[in-house]
Amino acid sequence: MKKTYFASDFHLGAPGRLNTLDREKSIVKWLNSISSDAESIYLVGDIFDFWFDYKKVVPRGFTRLLGKLAELSDAGVKIEVFIGNHDMWMKDYLTQEMNIIIRRDPIQVQIGTKSFYIGHGDGLGPGDHGYKRLKKLFRNPLAQWLFKWIHPDVGISLANYFSKTSRESQELVQNYLGHDREWLIDFVENFENKNQIDFFVFGHRHIPIDYRLKNEISRYINLGDWLSHQSYAVFDGQNLSLQFFENENGQIYT
Repeated sequence: MKKTYFASDFHLGAPGRLNTLDREKSIVKWLNSISSDAESIYLVGDIFDFWFDYKKVVPRGFTRLLGKLAELSDAGVKIEVFIGNHDMWMKDYLTQEMNIIIRRDPIQVQIGTKSFYIGHGDGLGPGDHGYKRLKKLFRNPLAQWLFKWIHPDVGISLANYFSKTSRESQELVQNYLGHDREWLIDFVENFENKNQIDFFVFGHRHIPIDYRLKNEISRYINLGDWLSHQSYAVFDGQNLSLQFFENENGQIYT
């Protein structure tokens, strides 16, 4: 039976447990391992630590991943990429070159007999008002139009600097805050139609989480990341499970 795969937060371009090149090779190895039974792949945000769709320029690097995604798409695997908070300036390059669907907001979708609500997860739930205001600014078409006039060597260097500064203010390995303090758990518990959703699938938190909601029907899955965990989720038509690729010490929070 064909399967559906989910992964997020590769953050290619940022340091992690593996350097960017080795992490990219590991991701491609994982994609090779699932290519025979993958019907669709959802990459749920922050695939790159920074990305900007220039009209005539492709950001340097990541050719192994881009080539593998193109190969899978050409072979008939449906690929959808969600914009995260680090690569929110994606436009149509991946669509035009690889027939990849770009999602800018969370979606509700039926896969087989199960209902999914999928999104990166940034800006959802209570609090974080500073980021929510910043997100509106970065998504503003005028801000994107102004940025494109900066030479790519300068613009990408600036973006990488600010990304590094932001990352250094946080711990690389995120700590699980507990059911009552995880804001995405708060979001899904208060979701208006949560009884109609079997699986909420998000990234952004960088922690593999499998949490059953209080309604005993829905589950919230956080995909973790590939900076520390090399985690992903697979749906076989009935069951959704978190798994790890070449990481025997992976831990799932429940």
